Amino acid sequence: MTLPLLPRAHTLFKHPFTYECKLCLTLHNNEGNYLAHTQGKRHQTNLAKRAAREAKDAPAQPQPHKRKVSVRKTVKIGRPGYRVTKQYDPETKQRSLLFQIEYPEIEDNMKPRHRFMSSYEQRVQPFDKRYQYLLFAAEPYEIVAFKVPSTEIDKSTPKFFSHWDPDSKMFTLQLYFKSKPPEATKPQPASTANGTAAPGVPPRPLPPPPQAPPPPPPPPQGLPPGAPPPRALPPPLPGSLPPPPPMGVNGPRPAPPGGMPSIPPPPPVGSGTASFNMVSRPPLMPPPQGPQ
Repeated sequence: MTLPLLPRAHTLFKHPFTYECKLCLTLHNNEGNYLAHTQGKRHQTNLAKRAAREAKDAPAQPQPHKRKVSVRKTVKIGRPGYRVTKQYDPETKQRSLLFQIEYPEIEDNMKPRHRFMSSYEQRVQPFDKRYQYLLFAAEPYEIVAFKVPSTEIDKSTPKFFSHWDPDSKMFTLQLYFKSKPPEATKPQPASTANGTAAPGVPPRPLPPPPQAPPPPPPPPQGLPPGAPPPRALPPPLPGSLPPPPPMGVNGPRPAPPGGMPSIPPPPPVGSGTASFNMVSRPPLMPPPQGPQ
């Protein structure tokens, strides 16, 4: 299986079964012979010559200007001395920092520089969006950085300033942080049955908490534990005697209300015969007799 031959600028199909290379002026009988010729030294040399000739005849195009930055390599002599003072303005309620950096061995005609760096730019400490870094640099000293809160800085003229004193070799910088406005406490809206409350409607009073049911009455004395309580007797009819008190399981009957003595018990049974007390009856009166 052979791949189809792609047409090229230097290829001429002179005969249905022959191929001619216009660059090298050669004739080939089949496709394989022509492909072998394109990978040969003669064809490659002619391709290089044609590319050089076209590059020479082409008009020259302006090259983009590349600015070359020369990196100064100086020997560092260590870190400079510094002093940081924390300040507070009671009138504006702003906090400020005063930096004083000493550069006694700074190079001639050079002024220290400073800039702010985000926490995501540095690679020394883990990222923390709550802080930022303030950098100071001056040759031949090392760069020193201070970690300050990531609060917006008030860069107005009287509050933010920097000064370089060439006599004392001290660089001073002062910055103020903008104070955050106090957050007003918003009252929580009263909730209704569906969770929303209409504006201007007073909230409904909360229902009282549920109370526990009253404890059951204590069981009557004399009943065994677990026995059902006795049923309540119906109210007495008017003019009838009160019902007798309930019979206790153990012990004598309780005394009736009013302090009346109870009925004496029957006499004990003797030797097979019962003794009865004879009660005398009044004499019967004769029936009345009419007039004779």
